[in-house]
Order: sequence, then C-alpha cells, then structure tokens
Amino acid sequence: MRVVIVGAGQAGAALAAKLRALGHQGEIVMLGDEPSPPYQRPPLSKAYLLGEMEAERLWLRAPDFWAENAIELRLGQPVTDLDPVAKTVMVGGEAQAYDHLALTTGSTPRRLPAAIGGTLAGVFTVRTLADVDAMRAEFQPGRKVIIVGGGYIGLEAAAVAAKLGLSVTVLEMAPRILQRVASPETSDHVRALHQAHGVTILESTGLDRLLGDTRVTGVRLQDGRELAADFVIAGVGITPNAGLAEAAGLTIDNGIATDALGRTSDPSVWAAGDCASFPWAGGRLRLESVGNAIDQAEAVAANILGADQPYLAKPWFWSDQFDLKLQIAGLNTGYDHIATRQGEGQAVSFWYYRGDTLLAVDAMNDPRAYMVGKRLIEGGKSPAPDVIASTPDLKVLLKA
Repeated sequence: MRVVIVGAGQAGAALAAKLRALGHQGEIVMLGDEPSPPYQRPPLSKAYLLGEMEAERLWLRAPDFWAENAIELRLGQPVTDLDPVAKTVMVGGEAQAYDHLALTTGSTPRRLPAAIGGTLAGVFTVRTLADVDAMRAEFQPGRKVIIVGGGYIGLEAAAVAAKLGLSVTVLEMAPRILQRVASPETSDHVRALHQAHGVTILESTGLDRLLGDTRVTGVRLQDGRELAADFVIAGVGITPNAGLAEAAGLTIDNGIATDALGRTSDPSVWAAGDCASFPWAGGRLRLESVGNAIDQAEAVAANILGADQPYLAKPWFWSDQFDLKLQIAGLNTGYDHIATRQGEGQAVSFWYYRGDTLLAVDAMNDPRAYMVGKRLIEGGKSPAPDVIASTPDLKVLLKA
C-alpha cells in the first residue's frame, strides 16, 4: 500500500512517522512545497526571530530520520493537481500514484489587499521560515514597526520587536485585542503586559491604507491619522489550504471536510491539521494548533491502517509573549461567565463556563492551573466557579 502525503509540515511529519511506528511496510512519500525539511512553526515568531534558535533546531526530526525510515521526501515543489479517479497527484510535472492520499496542506496567512498597498516592499506575514528570514534584517533597534492585527501571531511579533528595541504599534479593528479567541480578562492582562514594555496598542482602529510608492513608509488610519513605519507585519488570520481538494471535487466546509475518522468525501483521501474540518458537538470544527496537527494526523495514520477509531480532539494551545507563558485548554465558544483564580506571584488563570459546565482555561504563568484544567475538561468534570477560585491545591479537584 502506497501512501502519499501532500504537505510536509507538523501534521504531515506526524502522519508519516506514525505510519511507520504502527508497522506500515509500504511506500510513504511526503511532498512539500517548501525547500526545508519538516520544521516546527511556533518558534519562528519567537525564539528564531529573536536569534535565540538556529534553523537546524527547528527541524522536527534529525536529517537522517526520513531515510532511515524509508520515508521519501520531495521538497521545494508544489502539488499542482489531484485526480481522485486516477488516484494520482501531479508534482514537478510527474504523476505520483497513491493507494491512500493524506492532505496535510496547512494554511496560508491572509495578506493585506493590494488595493490598500499590501504588495509594497516592507510588508510581511509570519508563517514560514522564508517569511521570517525575509524580515529578520528589519528588526533593528530604534526602527518603527506597525503590526496589523491583535491576535496571537501579531502580539508575539510585537513582543519580539519590543524586546529588540523597536518602536512597536499594534492596530486592532475590534474593540479589544484577542477578542475572537479570549475573554476580556485575558485581553486586559495581555494588553497591560505589552503596554508595560512600551508597545502602543490601538484598539477599535481600522486601517485605511498603507503609505509609500514602492516601499511602505507608514499607514493611514480610517480616522485620518497617519503613522510612520519602517516596516509592517500583517497578522490578520489564516486561510486553510483547501484549493487542491476543492479543484478535485472534494467537499469543502471551513476547510477540507472529513468524517470522524479523518476521511474526506473520497474514501481514498484523508486530511488532517489546519486544512481539515471534522465533526464536533453537532457541528464542524477546524483547529489551528500544533496539538491538533499532531493528534489528528496520528489518528488518521491509524485509520489508514484500519483502526476505525474516531478522532476525539483535546484542544490545547499556547503563546509566549515577553515573560508570559499563556497556556490554554479547551474551547471557550459559548461561555457566559468567567471564574478568576489568582495563583502564586504573577500567576493568574481564567476559567470559562457555560452555565455549570467548565469549557476552557486560560492560564498565565500557571502551569498547574493549566494541567488541572485540561484534565478536568477532558474528564468531563466541572467544579463550581467558587471552588476553583478558593481551593488552595487544585489537584484535589481531580480526585473529586
């Protein structure tokens, strides 16, 4: 059985390695459009951009792992076509046949529209190794950077820029940073942290256009103000890479739609990671996280080999900004109230509830709250908010 994997990122690497770990003896071919071997992305906007991590430390596996496990890597060439009838994909003008195909194509950052200057030189996104390599020389003390978007990617880049001595301004259209993904309490905590490090955060502030003839020199806001900039970073979200699947006639629903096993509308084609949506709580869910990329890909690998086990997502996320380690367990969608727990020192956690049900936890420099919250959520346990706030040792709640 020949398995072809399209996408050589976190999910593709996890899927290939899991196939071998589970005893698959057939051919495995992994196709990636980037020239680099599979690497981890989270450090790109943090340690790598800061110069604290070399590129080789980003690699997900030692260079000889792939050959030793008979996993063929074909890098630096995009897959241009998928033919589910012939069961082939085209790469470099050559047809690659498959018995099973796994789409782990990831996602692409949204760019600022060309109509408002998004194609000017000096405008960057943060997604790939090439993206970060292209902008690293811009990070010089005293320069001005404007970051469009107050989500995690934008705020992580802001933290790095501030640490390197740049003048940093974050623009957020919504009334508050992190509005789409976090509570007002978490937003307030993160905003205060950035402001304490000299970052200017402008909320409820829309971008009218970028200024400059060939290279960006600043921005004009929707209220008419103009701000100077040496360069601009766009952190305005990502789009699942579903174009190959869509062109092949596979079902698309907020990404490549799969069933609970990870199989698409074609029984020989599977999907995992940022590009895939799967059944969840009566609807569909697509998760953009390292944890999901690994767990879902490994579940798909097992199901390709006949395990027939539904993927049960256990959402978790993290973000590093300055000296803040934010760890998130669960999904806060639909919460109606928050319980606040003060930990030791600067540690604090916010616990999301819908009615009496614990949905998620945001833990700031509080790994114990994160660990306990994650286990409570996965175990379907929901201690009362006042118990969360007042119990000296959270671990006792795991025994309740």
